[in-house]
Amino acid sequence: MNPDGHDRAPAIDAALVRRLVRAQFPQWAGLSVRPVADDGWDNRTFHLGDTMTVRLPSAEGYAAQVDKEHTWLPRLAPHLPLPIPVPLARGVPAEGYPFPWSVREWIDGETASAGRIGDPAVFATDLAAFLTALRRVDPTGGPPAGRHNFFRGGPPATYDAETREAIDALKDRIPAGTVTEIWEAALDAGRQGSPVWFHGDVATGNLLVRHGRLAAVIDFGTSGVGDPACDVAIAWKLPTAESRRAFREALAVDPAMWARGRGWALWKALITVRRDREGTGDDDRARFSAEWRTLQTILTEYERRCP
Repeated sequence: MNPDGHDRAPAIDAALVRRLVRAQFPQWAGLSVRPVADDGWDNRTFHLGDTMTVRLPSAEGYAAQVDKEHTWLPRLAPHLPLPIPVPLARGVPAEGYPFPWSVREWIDGETASAGRIGDPAVFATDLAAFLTALRRVDPTGGPPAGRHNFFRGGPPATYDAETREAIDALKDRIPAGTVTEIWEAALDAGRQGSPVWFHGDVATGNLLVRHGRLAAVIDFGTSGVGDPACDVAIAWKLPTAESRRAFREALAVDPAMWARGRGWALWKALITVRRDREGTGDDDRARFSAEWRTLQTILTEYERRCP
């Protein structure tokens, strides 16, 4: 069972992928299968030949995302300024693997670590332009916040109890009073306006760069229609304060949305740091370090009284 409490799939490896492809898509059975260099947690991804990937949910809680992405990504793609994954085929449970899975086009690029980004402000502005275009897509019939995306697009209050528990558990390592104040500001920052499309997990691992520029956005598993403040959480992971300002200005984020987005970033940072401390996480030191830096960035910005 993973840290979120979802039953995990049996071992997912290249041999399993080869069996699944051979049985369900024999036209691709002769293609090579190998893991991608930078894999995620929610899904396991493998190259299929040179132009495709196979993506398999790693636990039951992520399985519903397969059908959602197959339905909506082809509809979203024509309206967006950058490539997103295009589903090519949908696999079914077999070979001891219990969930649906997908075959997609491969998008070339590297994950957007700080050292791979050319001009951070340009990167931030390009990302804002992508998210602005996504929000403009007709949301009619789109999936609202729910279990399929862990309630992204809903209010941060969904995770109020979990956040306060993490604050209490970490009170000897963090300024609990200030952190609580930041969290309560997010809860108090209500939203007005109609639901719009959001990505739901705008993180460096889901942003690809080529030649230092943002080149693609991947992993729409937590996407949906609702409050896009969850996408603002990336601001506190951008490399510089200048890039954070550029992102906020280009996306036209008002103070209430900024507070809610900061709340989403704070929640994720707190629960990750807590799990690492208690030994209930996935032992990913890079993930822990990144979320600890996010927490420190949030505190620094807030203590300077940036709204």
